[in-house]
Amino acid sequence: MSLIESRAGLHRPLVVVTAVMAVLAAVAVVGLFADPRQLVGAPVWSKTAKFAVSIALYTATLSWMLSLLPRARRWGWWMGTAVAAGLTVEMVLIIGQTIVRGRRLHFNFATEADRFIHNQMATAVYLLWAATLVVALLLVWQRLADPARAALMRAGLFLALTGMALGMLMFTPTPEQQAVIDAGGEPAVVGSHSVGAPEDGPGLPLTGWSVDGGDLRIAHFAGLHALQLIPLLAFGLEALSRRVPVLRPAVVRRRLIRIAAVEYLGLIVLLTWQALRGQALLRPDGATLLAAAALAVTAVAAAAAAVRTSPARLEPGQQRGPAQ
Repeated sequence: MSLIESRAGLHRPLVVVTAVMAVLAAVAVVGLFADPRQLVGAPVWSKTAKFAVSIALYTATLSWMLSLLPRARRWGWWMGTAVAAGLTVEMVLIIGQTIVRGRRLHFNFATEADRFIHNQMATAVYLLWAATLVVALLLVWQRLADPARAALMRAGLFLALTGMALGMLMFTPTPEQQAVIDAGGEPAVVGSHSVGAPEDGPGLPLTGWSVDGGDLRIAHFAGLHALQLIPLLAFGLEALSRRVPVLRPAVVRRRLIRIAAVEYLGLIVLLTWQALRGQALLRPDGATLLAAAALAVTAVAAAAAAVRTSPARLEPGQQRGPAQ
């Protein structure tokens, strides 16, 4: 059975959320041009546009993964529904706070209303993380027939959970905010996406990531969207296996996916370390470049070793048992 086939239909609540977010993303793109308002140094519709695209990708991928569960599908359905509900609440709060009220959403404690909306957003995110964790545990617990498929889903979900958890670093008070708190005050803003640079400073096109300092959103983004990138790698390996004999054994593709997952985790750690040092993504220092080079070299070496020991390349007398 190929990677795109499933044992059951797609998760309907997640599919509905995917469709709604796709429409909302199109509306938000229009809003970017039609609405001149700015919020925290960016167009007021930018957060809605970015989150709509991100949520659509996330729910579409998770819906597909849930369709592949061989057992415990009821648990999977409920967890998928919890994810759909949490993301719907999140988007409603984003639109209500940024588009309708014209106020910043994250880290905003300026008024009781702002604090309430911020806390509800945090609750929805915790629900999303917990439900995704249960889905990951279901996949770890169950034995899937295709080892490459099992590896891609487990790796993608683990990396996505890691990326979500890294978002908590953004809620740590900056030194200036902590000074106000230590003095007994209540700052209107607690937390920041940026490290060593103002929150509303210049950013990269589309993403808005800081160009003057570190930005914690980068590692968060990279981790979250491993949920799509790892399956794309698996699709690519499966397609190549039709022409490249060494990739035909599922165990080889599984090894390559595991290598990619480990290296991707290293990339997430590197991006986090770079941001926490107040270093802009496009201005890496020597230490960052050295770490990136080490990741690249180990990835190539490990992948070469995995392909070299493929059962398809071994002589009949050299055939090894299936790797576990």
